[in-house]
Amino acid sequence: MSGSRITFEVGQDAQPEALDRIADRLRTRLAAASLAGLRSVRRPLFTGIGASYAALAVPVEVLRVHGVAAQRVLADEVETGLTGFDTDLLIGVSQGGRSSETLAAFKAAGDASTLAVLNVTPSPLGDLAELTVDLGNEPDSYASTIGFTGTVVALDLLAGAVAGRTDDPWHGIAERLRTVRHQAEVAIAPLAARAGRCVAADCVASGASRASAEEAALLLREVPRMPAAASATRNYLHGEMESAGNTLHVVFGDAREIDLARSLSSAGHLTLLITTKDVPGTDTLTVVRLPETAPAPRVVLETAVVQELVRALSAARDVPIESFVFANDDTKEGGVDPGDFAINSPELAHA
Repeated sequence: MSGSRITFEVGQDAQPEALDRIADRLRTRLAAASLAGLRSVRRPLFTGIGASYAALAVPVEVLRVHGVAAQRVLADEVETGLTGFDTDLLIGVSQGGRSSETLAAFKAAGDASTLAVLNVTPSPLGDLAELTVDLGNEPDSYASTIGFTGTVVALDLLAGAVAGRTDDPWHGIAERLRTVRHQAEVAIAPLAARAGRCVAADCVASGASRASAEEAALLLREVPRMPAAASATRNYLHGEMESAGNTLHVVFGDAREIDLARSLSSAGHLTLLITTKDVPGTDTLTVVRLPETAPAPRVVLETAVVQELVRALSAARDVPIESFVFANDDTKEGGVDPGDFAINSPELAHA
């Protein structure tokens, strides 16, 4: 692969400047004549797997607000073709461009127009796509830092181009990110030991912030190895929250989410609320307050809080951040090279 591998903590440190670079790169790329046809797209279908699928909650929400009928679907659901989907552009996301499911979806797309959103170029997915948008081969950690947040930047700017949006919410993202990370570090430090003893975590959000909840659940599983699940707010209220017990609850939002967080914490369940509202904390409720911003930059700031949470939990649970256990050969074209991500992973380094 062309993009180099870095540790999770190096990715956290490098992220503010990287997102500025990515935003500048994408502004230039999306202004190119070859992408002028994006303005006429009205039925985009977004597809990906893993963290890439999580990120797709952002453009779907942005486009629906602007009246564009956008959908996201797991790549393995369209591996056999687009029958049953009414789309005028298939947009596939794969940071390394080697995810086997997304490649299969593009190969089965038939005559449909395709666009790939990538970090690494050249790549197999980029070779299949009619059009490409890339982050610029940014170094990334295996449990993604820059790759995920950079993809959110790219997808929002892409959605803005499709919608004909005139505003750009990414100016000043580096400074906002640095500030929020510091706030998260201060808030989470007293929480980490207790959270590390929890047996599982629930991550809850609505709208574009579902990307944050889904990425949080994935990172909690990948990094401190804590079983975790992501839920949409209203669905969580319809029974899912009843299993609370020695669980950590990570809640993103400003509306019903605030009452949800208070309900959980008042019942004695450890809760982290990430919100723009001024909500007092308690012994069981930790609050990280974000600045007011557009939905997509908010997802990036929420993810920065999550990254700090999983870093602290890895220390509390004595799990080295890069210590992945499973290398599945069928998830990437060409298989997986354990040395690609076993920076501190004795389980894989000696497999």
